[in-house]
Amino acid sequence: MEQPIIAVKELRKVYIMGTTEVNALRSITLDIFRNEYVALMGPSGSGKSTLMNMIGCLDTPTSGQYWLNGVDVSEMPDSDLAEVRNKEIGFVFQTFNLLPRLSALDNVALPLIYAGLSKSEREERAAEVLASVGLADRMDHKPNELSGGQRQRVAVARALVNHPSIILADEPTGNLDTKTSLEIMGLFEEIHAAGNTVIIVTHENEIAEYAHRIVRLRDGLVESDVTNESVLSTQKD
Repeated sequence: MEQPIIAVKELRKVYIMGTTEVNALRSITLDIFRNEYVALMGPSGSGKSTLMNMIGCLDTPTSGQYWLNGVDVSEMPDSDLAEVRNKEIGFVFQTFNLLPRLSALDNVALPLIYAGLSKSEREERAAEVLASVGLADRMDHKPNELSGGQRQRVAVARALVNHPSIILADEPTGNLDTKTSLEIMGLFEEIHAAGNTVIIVTHENEIAEYAHRIVRLRDGLVESDVTNESVLSTQKD
C-alpha cells in the first residue's frame, strides 16, 4: 500500500499565553498522499495556520507524531528541520515575502544559496522557473516594479526552485483581485498536474473549490474531510 507523504497522528499544539493555555490543535490525525491537491479550511482560530506551520516544519507539536516522506520529524532539532524544509517544501505566502531590493531572478535564486549551488547554476535554474510561471520578460524587475499577480508568480517560482515534493500555500490569493486570483489558481493547477503535492490554506470557498480534497478544521479538530467530486468529475469528462 502507498505510504502517505504526510502523516500526522494525534497532533496537539498548546500555546501558553500568560496563565492561559490555548489549545490550537487538540488532536489531528491526517494522511496526505503524493500528488494530492488539498485545501485546509476553517474559520479564524480553527487551527488551520498552526497545522500548516507543523506540516511546513516551521513549528513543532506539543505532542503527537508527524512523518514526512516516512521520516518522523516531530522530534527533530531545529537545524535538521530547516534542512528538511529547504529540500522538501516550497512555501507561498499571502504577503509574497519578497526582498524589495532584489530582482525577481535574485529573489527566486535565494533558496539555492542554502542548497550550495554556484551562482551560474542558481541563475540558470531561477530563470528556468520564472519562465515556467510566465515571467521570462520580468526577471530583472524588482518587486515594486511588478503587479500583485506578478509578485505572487515570483513567490511561486521561488517555492518551486528547489524541486520540492510539497507546495504549501497560505491564503495565496488573499491580496489579489478576482481576475489575478483565477490566474494564480490556474498556476497551482499546472503545478499539481506536473506531479507536486499541493496544500492550500484558505477561508474562501471559491479558492478551496480548486482542490481535489477539502479538509475543514474547527476548534483544533478535523470537522470534515471530503473529496471534491465536482473537480474530479470535470477532469474525467
